Amino acid sequence: MIVYHLSHTDLDGYSCQLLMGKYFENIHLFNANYGTEVKLNIENIVKKLYNEDKENEVYFFITDLNLTDDESKWLNREYKNLLEEGYNLKIQLLDHHKTGEASSKKYDWYYLDISRSATKITYDYLAENFKPINNMDKIETFVKAVNAVDLWLEDDKLFEFGKVCMGLIYEANSINKLLFEHDNRDFKYFLLEEAINYVAHENAHIELDDKIHFIKKKFLQNLNGTLQANDTIDNLKAKFVTNLLGQNKEKFTIDFKSKNGKVHTGLFTYTLSSISIPANTFLKQNDDYDFFLDLGKSGSISLRADGNFDVSEFAQLLAGGGGHRNASGGKFKNFKEVYRYEDAKEFIQKEFDKHQ
Repeated sequence: MIVYHLSHTDLDGYSCQLLMGKYFENIHLFNANYGTEVKLNIENIVKKLYNEDKENEVYFFITDLNLTDDESKWLNREYKNLLEEGYNLKIQLLDHHKTGEASSKKYDWYYLDISRSATKITYDYLAENFKPINNMDKIETFVKAVNAVDLWLEDDKLFEFGKVCMGLIYEANSINKLLFEHDNRDFKYFLLEEAINYVAHENAHIELDDKIHFIKKKFLQNLNGTLQANDTIDNLKAKFVTNLLGQNKEKFTIDFKSKNGKVHTGLFTYTLSSISIPANTFLKQNDDYDFFLDLGKSGSISLRADGNFDVSEFAQLLAGGGGHRNASGGKFKNFKEVYRYEDAKEFIQKEFDKHQ
C-alpha cells in the first residue's frame, strides 16, 4: 500500500502524520497552512497520483485541513477521473473544522466531526481500519493530550502537557521548512517522539518543559549519523544547516554575471533568516562561492561575503540597498510572497538578468 498524506502545520496536523507512521511504511508526507499552500499541495499530490502504477493500492489522506467549496469540487472531479481511468485509489479527508460542513455533506470522502481533534479522529480511524506496524506505547495518552489542547479543554488533566507540545512544534524553527522540508518534518517528529516518553510521568508538562532545550540539541548534535561535540544550540544549528546546504549545493547555487563578463557564484536561500552564522560558515567552507543571498517573504534581502565580493555594491545594484562589504541588505519592492523555493529562485534570477 502506498500512502500520500497532506496535513496541517500545527501540533494537531503533525500528530496526525506521526500516527500514520505507526501504520504505514510507504508514505509520502506533505504539509500546508491554510490558503494558497493547500491548493498547491493538493494539485502537486494529484499529479503524483496520475503517475502511480494502476496496480498499486493507493490512499490519499488529508487531515486537519478543511477545503473550500472550489477545492473540494476540483478534488472530487479528479478523484472520479482517476477511478474511471482504473487507478486503485481511495481518498479520505479527516477533519474537525466547522467551516468544512458544506463539503462534508456533499462528498462521501469528506469526514467531519467537530467534537474531536483531527489527531483523535485519525487515531480512531486508523485503529478501526488498519493494524499498527510500530510501537504504540503511550500513543493513546499522547492523543488525548493533543485532543485536550486542540479543543482547549483546560480542565483536562493532560491539557498542560498538550500545551507544552503545542509550543514545542510552534517553536521548532531550527530547520527551515521551505528549504529542507523533509528534515524539518523529521525534526518535529523527533521532538514529538521524545515528548511521548514523558506523557505518563507525574508533572509531565513541567518535566518536558525542562528538557526541551536538551531534546533539540540531541537532534542537532547527530550529523550524518555522527554525534557532534556539545556546543551552544546556535552553533549546533549552524553546523546542521550548513551541512544541509552543502548536501544541496547544486539546488541552491545561483550565478551572477557582471557587466564585465565575470561570473560570481553564490548560494541562494529563501526565508532562511538569521543567516550570519550559517552564511559565514558556508562561505569559509566553500571558497569557490562569492556570496550568500537570502530572500525574505516581504522581499527583503540579506547578503554575506567572505572578502571575495563586495555585497554592499551588489545590494545597491539589485535593490537599492547597501551596508558593508561583507554584510549588506536591501528590499525588492516588486516581490510578492511565493510558497515554493523554485518560484523565489526564478524571481531572483530575473532580477539578476536585469543587471547582466
